[in-house]
Amino acid sequence: MTDPTLDLGPQARVVARLAEGVTDAQLADGTPCPRYAVRHLLAHLAGLSVAFRDAARKNLGATTDTSPDGALPEPSPGWREELPAVLGELAEAWRDPRAWSGMTRAGGVDLPGEVAGAVAADELVVHGWDLARATGQDYVPDPAALEAAHAFLLAAAAAEPGRDGGEGIFGPVVPVPSDAPLLDRTVGLSGRDPGWTPRG
Repeated sequence: MTDPTLDLGPQARVVARLAEGVTDAQLADGTPCPRYAVRHLLAHLAGLSVAFRDAARKNLGATTDTSPDGALPEPSPGWREELPAVLGELAEAWRDPRAWSGMTRAGGVDLPGEVAGAVAADELVVHGWDLARATGQDYVPDPAALEAAHAFLLAAAAAEPGRDGGEGIFGPVVPVPSDAPLLDRTVGLSGRDPGWTPRG
């Protein structure tokens, strides 16, 4: 599914730069994730970074068993230092070819390593878009991670057909023109409206 030579480092750095640009005044603002304010999204990014870091290492336990559907996550007081650190650890863990083979677990779900790597790329790309849109920042995802996220979401939507052309990982697929930019098509496959704005 995903090339084990995919380096998640560039996309992790994109997300870290976006997080650095978040002001304290924006932490309570809404995001494209209906339940999440910006602070919840930042906490979710930290949690998923730890979970997929440990999934890559096959270090299975509490961090890989927790479902993302639980209570709204809250960022720790030191999130500005912790988030870029765990994003870096995530990227480093997936540079080991062994991370992409065998079975692992994330979010309480057992899955092949290569699928977990694709999910990690997708999470970083889509939630990077969420964060950029919510905080009014420019967003240029890493091209390789974007390609991997699009391929993963396209396969997931095809495997779970539903209304509006399919059921995305995060909700019903939002139809997007086939000639739209790849990022817009990826966002639509994730169940988001590419035209979302903070007032949208």
